[in-house]
Amino acid sequence: MTMRGDGYRGTAGVRVEPLSKQLPPYPQRQLFILAICRICEPIAFMSIFPYIFHMVRDFNITEDESKISFYAGMVTSAFTFAEFSTGMLWGRLSDKVGRKPILLMGLAGTGISVLVFGFAPNLPVALFARALGGLLNGNIGVLQTTVAELVPVKEHQPRAYAVMPVVWCLGSILGPMIGGALAKPVDNLPSIFSPGSIWDKFPYLLPNLFSAACVFVGVAVGALFLEETHPEKKWQRDRGIELGSYLAKRSEELRRYLLSYLPRNRTEIRRGKAPEERPLLFGTDEPLPGYSTSENSPQMTSAPGPSLQDPLNLEETAQDALPKLEKKPAMKIFTKQVILTIVSYGVLAFHTMTFDALLPVFLSTSPNPQPISLPFKFADGFGLDTRTIGVILSVQGLYSMASTYFLFERVVQRFGALRLIRLLSTSYPLLYFVTPYMVLLPDSLRMASVYVIVVWKCTYSTLAYPSNAMLLTNSAPSTLSLGTINGVAASTASLCRGFGPIISGLLYTIGMESGYSGLVWWVTGLITIAGAYTSFKISEPKARMDEKDDIETTTTAPMEPRDVLAENTTQT
Repeated sequence: MTMRGDGYRGTAGVRVEPLSKQLPPYPQRQLFILAICRICEPIAFMSIFPYIFHMVRDFNITEDESKISFYAGMVTSAFTFAEFSTGMLWGRLSDKVGRKPILLMGLAGTGISVLVFGFAPNLPVALFARALGGLLNGNIGVLQTTVAELVPVKEHQPRAYAVMPVVWCLGSILGPMIGGALAKPVDNLPSIFSPGSIWDKFPYLLPNLFSAACVFVGVAVGALFLEETHPEKKWQRDRGIELGSYLAKRSEELRRYLLSYLPRNRTEIRRGKAPEERPLLFGTDEPLPGYSTSENSPQMTSAPGPSLQDPLNLEETAQDALPKLEKKPAMKIFTKQVILTIVSYGVLAFHTMTFDALLPVFLSTSPNPQPISLPFKFADGFGLDTRTIGVILSVQGLYSMASTYFLFERVVQRFGALRLIRLLSTSYPLLYFVTPYMVLLPDSLRMASVYVIVVWKCTYSTLAYPSNAMLLTNSAPSTLSLGTINGVAASTASLCRGFGPIISGLLYTIGMESGYSGLVWWVTGLITIAGAYTSFKISEPKARMDEKDDIETTTTAPMEPRDVLAENTTQT
């Protein structure tokens, strides 16, 4: 294909614009559908936290309540360690079969695991259920890959990469509320649930049934409306999308039929303002999802999928007709920059999970003043009750959601992902150094200092995680390797999150016994220095489309997928 300097295609005489002037549309609809699928998981994952201690105690394993906390931690960590063992497998599999099947399988696995967990009569079954959920769920890495493929240009990345963290924060707020409200319904809602029923035999079944219902709603929405984003697999026929389009069309026809009986709508029809002119879904004029659409493609605009009566099968021709995508050998997928970014991600996951696990313990520790020898020797606690700690954690969740939504996009556009990561990494050690000194403050300042530390930590986390995901996406040598890379990154993060609470719990015990309650915080601060060092070894990656300023986007009418294939075949 030849181009004249005035921006016209020489042979066809069609006006085209370079990518720098015309960006792909922001995939708002697909991100919304992905968010519906995503919110089911944190609801299911976080709903156990309010009652896990009571559930383990009801298993009658031990009379020592200090050991109950240990077994409860085992149940919580079972998911994380199992997820680590299969994260890379699911990522690589998504590179072969596509993102959508793996996402739906992960959601279905979560639904099955919470059902088993709700019926668990003892600790081994509860551990099995949580491990099953981790083994079947590789969605963390695959979700990052899906977002990366939906948003290939840097101009859209800050806005898009803030969506999933906000959804997780919202789910992490709703999950504990649901779990706490629905656990032990016979005791909490005796007027509805009678003794001797199944709810009495399995007192923690109801919140898990609710979580399973949410998950299977997410599966249905994903199957009907979520488009495949894999660069090759997205051209294959998707009967789920076809059925979703058919159902949406029929529901719109029913809506128009019902509205036609209203006097106001009859007047509008006579005036030429029929309901047909209104958008079909989500209040937008964009077409329905179709299996052949690509909202982020620089060479075509979104086109509705074919109808059920005239399906278009692109499976046999897509590989030959589409532009050839570079397939890197396995050994070249993990470049130096990819490895450094994954290491940075693992360090971030370790120390943030350590903070999350330590803070409730630190706040719960009973005051037990010991001889103080500043600047390092002191040991004490806050002695707060569970209700106060619950309020603090709720504030933490709400602020995290607000920080992600309002701050991230503005800050990352101001500094850039790499500069932001370096800035956060170099100042993280200060956070862990000052946190243990809160116990030395006067009583009038203690609670204020807790909220300051919580806001500090949440602000850093909500800025660091999406920035690291952007760096990892833009460092990938090929879109075809994104699933594998994000799978390895998710496995690394899961492993670090699994070890974080174990190591921090051991160090906290040693520190309290020796009179150095800050030991675990300072050791964690030293680990953050390793993350800061790694961040300065990372170079600024370019999004794959940043290097393709010569990509052309036509300003004529949208082409059908058949036309795109025919044109690409001719050029080849």
